[in-house]
Amino acid sequence: MTPVDRESKKVNEILIALENLSKNWKIDPVVRDMHLGLRSDVKDYIIKVNQITYHIPYLPETSDFLKWDCFWPECHNCCDRQGRLPLTSKDVSVISKKLGYPNRSEFLKSETYVSTWESPSSTSKNDSQIITTLTMVNLKRKKNESEIDNGKPISCRFLDGCGSCEINSSKPGVCWLYPFFSWSQNENNRVSVHASYQLTGDCPGFSLTKNLEDIMPTLLNYSAIIYNYTMNVNTTLREGLARIDMA
Repeated sequence: MTPVDRESKKVNEILIALENLSKNWKIDPVVRDMHLGLRSDVKDYIIKVNQITYHIPYLPETSDFLKWDCFWPECHNCCDRQGRLPLTSKDVSVISKKLGYPNRSEFLKSETYVSTWESPSSTSKNDSQIITTLTMVNLKRKKNESEIDNGKPISCRFLDGCGSCEINSSKPGVCWLYPFFSWSQNENNRVSVHASYQLTGDCPGFSLTKNLEDIMPTLLNYSAIIYNYTMNVNTTLREGLARIDMA
C-alpha cells in the first residue's frame, strides 16, 4: 500500500467513525476537521509534564487547545471500537494469572494472536512523521478472533452490560493509555517518552478550550500511565515478544 493509499484509507475509516459518533453526540465542526486532518493551521503545542513530552493539537490563530474528557459511563466506545489489544510482557503475566491460566504459554496459545500494523510514532529532524511497523501479541477481543480481524472495530468480550470491564484491574496497558498513544526516542543518549491524542473519530470526549489549565489535570493523571506503558513496551521488545521497524 502506497503512502497515499494508506492515508486515504485512514481518512475514510475516521470519517465513518465520526458519522457513527454524530448519531449520538454533537461533534464540534472544528474538532471533526482536526480528526480528519483537514486543518492546515493545527500546530503541536509541546509541554513536558513529569517524564512525558506531550504534543497537544493547538490552533494559534484562535488560541484553542484540543481538550479531552472521558464520558463514561454514557460512552464506552474505547471498549467497543478498539482495532486491537496489543500486550506487553507484563500484560501477559498479569492477565494470564487473572484468567486462571497455570502458565503464560497456555494463555498465549488460547487467548492471543500475533498481528502487525503501521502506526505514526514520532517526527524526524525535518518534522516529517515517522511510520513504525509494530508486531505484537494481541489479546483476543472475541474468542475466535484471528489476524484477519486485526484493525477491525470489535466490541471487547470483557465489556459487561453496564459498560464496565470485567478484568478492569488487570486490563491491558493499552486500555489504560487511551486516548493517548506514546512513543520513545533517543535524545542526548537518554530515552525520552512522547505522547499525543489518538484521533480516530471514535471518542466524543474531544473539545476546544482556550485555557491550558483545563488540560493539565488529565496530563498529570496520565503521565505515570504513559511512562510505565512505554517502558513496558520497550521491555517487551528487548525480550523478543514484539518487534518494531521504522521507515
